[in-house]
This record gives sequence, C-alpha cells and structure tokens, in this order.
Amino acid sequence: MHDARLAELLLLIAVAALGVAAFERVRLPSIVGFLVIGALVGPGGLGLVQDPEHVRALAELGVVVLLFEIGLELPVERVRRLWRRALAAGGLQVLITLVIVAAAAMALGIAARPAWVLGALVAMSSTALVMRLLSERGELDTPQGQLAVGILLFQDLCLVPFLLAVPLLAPNASSEPGAVPVAAGRALLALGLLSVGARFGLPRLLDLAARMRSRELFTLISFLVVLGSAVVAQALGLTLAVGAFIGGLALNATPYAHQLFSEVVSLRGVLLGIFFTAVGMLLDLGTAGENLAGLAAYVAGVLVLKTGIVAAVVAGVLRQGLRVGLLTGLALAQTGEFSFVLAQAAASADLLDPALRQTFIAGSVLTLGATPFLMRAAPWLANRLAAARGQLLPRDSDAQAPPVDVVIVGFGVAGRNVARVLRSREISYRAVEANPGTVQRASTRGEPVVYGDATRPTVLERLGVARARLVVVAISDPIATRELVAALRGIAPDVEIVARTRFILEIDALEAAGANAVVAEEYETTLELVAQTLRRFGVSETALSRFSAGLREEGYELLRSPAAVILDPWLSELLEEVGTEWVEVPTSCRSEPTLQDLDVRARTGVNVVAVERAGATAANPQPDHALQPGDRLLVVGEPDAVEALRALLAES
Repeated sequence: MHDARLAELLLLIAVAALGVAAFERVRLPSIVGFLVIGALVGPGGLGLVQDPEHVRALAELGVVVLLFEIGLELPVERVRRLWRRALAAGGLQVLITLVIVAAAAMALGIAARPAWVLGALVAMSSTALVMRLLSERGELDTPQGQLAVGILLFQDLCLVPFLLAVPLLAPNASSEPGAVPVAAGRALLALGLLSVGARFGLPRLLDLAARMRSRELFTLISFLVVLGSAVVAQALGLTLAVGAFIGGLALNATPYAHQLFSEVVSLRGVLLGIFFTAVGMLLDLGTAGENLAGLAAYVAGVLVLKTGIVAAVVAGVLRQGLRVGLLTGLALAQTGEFSFVLAQAAASADLLDPALRQTFIAGSVLTLGATPFLMRAAPWLANRLAAARGQLLPRDSDAQAPPVDVVIVGFGVAGRNVARVLRSREISYRAVEANPGTVQRASTRGEPVVYGDATRPTVLERLGVARARLVVVAISDPIATRELVAALRGIAPDVEIVARTRFILEIDALEAAGANAVVAEEYETTLELVAQTLRRFGVSETALSRFSAGLREEGYELLRSPAAVILDPWLSELLEEVGTEWVEVPTSCRSEPTLQDLDVRARTGVNVVAVERAGATAANPQPDHALQPGDRLLVVGEPDAVEALRALLAES
C-alpha cells in the first residue's frame, strides 16, 4: 500500500514537471499546467492515479506553506500606500460579486448556502498569475497595475473570513436561532487567542533558536512554527490555512522574517504543484463534457461579470477613467488559486455538490488560461470601448486650445517636474492627465492641466499638438505610450516627441512609432551607477559628462549590446580625455597661498585658467594670485592631475 502511494506521488511530481515545462514553453501560466495535468492523470482522465485522496494530505501542506508565506511577506508598506484604494475598490468588487453571483445561483435553483459559497469563489482572482503577467508586461507601476495589486491584496485578506464562515454555513451546523452568533463568537475568540499566542510566543521561540547559532535547529524550528500554528488553529476549531496565515502575520515584523521566508520557500513550489495537480484530479472531463452549455455560461458569466464590476468601480467610484477601469477589470477577470482552497474547504463541509464543483473547477481552469490572452487584447479593447463612450476632454473645452510651446502628457512626478522647469524658463505649456483627482489638485494651483485620455486622437487634436514645438510623453503605461507616440506622429508629423519609458525593450518600438528621443529610466539608472563608480576612481566630472552624453547620442547602444561586447574605443577615450573642471579651495586652507607658492603646474600638471570668488571671475590669473577658502579654480588637465591638485590644496 505504501509503495503504491509513493509510486503515485513520484508519478504526480514527474507529470507535473512535464506539464509545467510544456505550458511555460507556450507562455501559459504554470497553475493551469498543474490543473490540466492533474485532470489528465486523474480518475476522470487516463486513470494513472485512481484515488486523489492519497496525495490530498500532502497537498494540504502546500496550502499551509502558501498561507504562512502570504502572512509573512504581506507587503505592509504597499498596503499602507494603497489601503484606501484597496478598501474602496476591493471591498466593492468582492461585495458586489458575492451578492450578484449568489443571487443568480439562487435564481437558478441552487440552495442559499452553496450559492453564497459560489459567490465567494468567483469573487477572488489569481494573485500569482496577475502579478506575474503585470511584471512581465512592465505594468506594475501603471494606474491599472496599482489598482489591480490593491484589489488583489484585499481579496487575499478576504480568504481568512471566508474560511471562517465555511463551518458556519455547513449543513450539519446547528440551526437553532442563536447557534450562528455563538459559533461566530467562538471562532473570533479562537482567532484572538491564536493571534495573541502567536504574537508573543513565536518570536521568543525563534529568538531562542537563533541564539543557539545552529542552522539546522533554526530550520527545524521554522517548520515547527509553520505546522504548529496550523495544528493549534485546527484544535481551536479554525482551519489549518487560517492558523498558518496568523502565524506568518505575527512574525511579519520580526527580525526573523527574511530567514523564515528562505527556509519555507524552498518547498513551496513542490507542495503547491502537488496541491493544484491534486485539484486537477478532481476534474472529471467526461462530466464537464456533458455540461458544455453550463460550463460555457459559467466561463462567459465570470469573465464578463468580473470585468464589468471592476471597470464600473474603478471608473465610476474611483474616477480613474473607463480605459483604466477596463484594463484593470480584464486583468482580474479570472478565478484564483485561493478559490480552490476555499472550494476544497467547502466541499469537505458538504457545501458544494459534485456537479457544481465540476463546473467550478473546469470553468476556473478555462478562465485562468484565458487571462494572458485577455490582458494582451486589453489595450485594444479598452481603446475601442472608450472611443465608443466618447471619453474626451470636459465639455467646456470644445474649442481647440490656444497654441503652446510644449504639451505634457501625464502629470505625475515626471510631468510635474518638467512643468516646473518650463515655468521657471517662462516656456508655455499645457498638460493632459487621465486622473481627475490630479487634474483637480493641479487646477486649484493654477496649473494649465486638463482631463482627458491622450491615447484618443480627438483629445490630442484639441490640445493643439500640431502647433506645439514639443510633446513630452511622461506616462508610466508602456503600451499606452507606444500607442500615443504613433497617434501623435500621425496628427503632427513635424512635432518633436520626447518619450519616457522604464524598460530597454521599449526603445526600438517607441523610435519606430515616431519618437525623436526616448529617455529610458533603466539606462539612466545604469549611467548614474557607472558615474558613481568611476567617480570613486578619480574620473573627472567633465569626462563623466562626455561619456554619458556619448552613450545617449548613440542611443544607449553599448548598454543594449551583449555583455561580451567590449567598450568602444572612442568611449574609452572620452573617459581619458583632458578637459576643464572646477575645483574648490577647501575651507581648511587658511594660509592664502599664491599659485606660485603652490607651484601648481610643476607639482600637479594642471593649468589654472580662471579663479572665481564671490561671483566674480578672474581669467588667466597671475602667479602671485592669492587663493582664499571657497575660491573655485577652473583647471585644464587629466583626471589624475586634477585629483593631485585637490590633494595639494587640502594639504596647504
């Protein structure tokens, strides 16, 4: 018996690895790979594993580790930064989805308690999948990316109360009038006891383990903490997953959080792979095939309903615009990995009958698989729907705006700083921003900022881009930036376009779309890192400026080339080239030496061509020119010679 279970487990891991490799190859999420492989090898497929219950206990460990990690790694700073949006958007999305799905399920004849469970299952989206896709597409810092992250955080936190509610909704729960409040009170009391115990007990236990300076002991204690918090929670009447989450949350702010994460993360991938493969084994392909109409209705309903609810909340409540709302909604249209955790708990409590469970599992696999394609098509679809709604500038700006020198698209940090410099130089500008809150705040300060979706050609025309000298694109959405540059070039063929991007791969696409210059944040960060490094080795500021300018002039070609390509000789010469540089006389120089006293030329090799004091400059100073603290010397010489002069002045 034990040999058979071990063989099934090995087979499970092997086919899961093959499935993930195949799905990664075609750029589909690994979660879908686990589920599909599980369905193929399970009882409803090829029957290679006859009884999924053999691996269910091990699969539950994956959930425990995942929940512990979520609590341990909960991004507290990000929650603080996004909590208002997360609470508003996430709370409304979960509540509206829960109510609508439950009402629709009851209208179709499903009992009330399973209907509410189904609503909770649909309400959650896949944090693992969406975060990965947003990161790959460079959209984590875009408006839709930040909103999606906030909503996902709220959904993840909702798993705990959902799991606590499952025993209360179970058919075998007491039906007496006061039974539900009493059970809820017991659950809250148990939750409080577990939280207090974890908060004050677990850090002391880890502190004792750390003081022993034994890596093996700390590893053992780490897994004892994970499993112990889950088992204690179960003994108190809670679930294993809730206990693991509370344990991780209690240790989130301790000095041991990073080491704990490194200890438990190594098994997470294997255990989660087993969990999702075991869930896939529950899928009966024959049963799903017999109910294709219901399955199609479930998938279409989930995708349309969740997209519509999120878009309505983002555009209508948060006033972020229809385009951002649709992009966010399409990213969150699927059901998530925690839905399977909740479904398993609900099935154990007899809240999901086999047919409903089969529809949910099959439909969830399809929504997860559809997500990458939906996010790929989202910009096109969002632009078309926004165009159909006529999302333009405010109605009071029907007349084309008067001409300005510069049009700024996006009034975030980058756009505001560009505007500040233009204002100081008395260069006229106008900005367009898709966030109405930003527009309102800027307007109260007298800033020439209007509301609008700049990806719309009509908006660009009414901004007067064809009569501007320059358009600065300073938005954080890479896809919208590319579309915007192409639209600008079509409307104003002669206007200069400077575009900002975060990533290397966007440069060629933006230049092909018509940008005259592309400022890549990734490259500029690299240039500053190189400059800071070379500055420590005596390279002059003049040489560094020329080197950076040379890299920019050639379109960052060196930074885009393979690592094996050597530095172009002419760039190396820029670092060695003799140039002019300002050197300040240090405050420690009290003797007021003359240039002749210091014998600057003979001892350092530099020529002093000017001396600046109190705003006045003396060109070609005489040998008897006395130097005072705070004077600035304009010198010509090699970097080493300039450093020698600084050392000489410091010693005088």
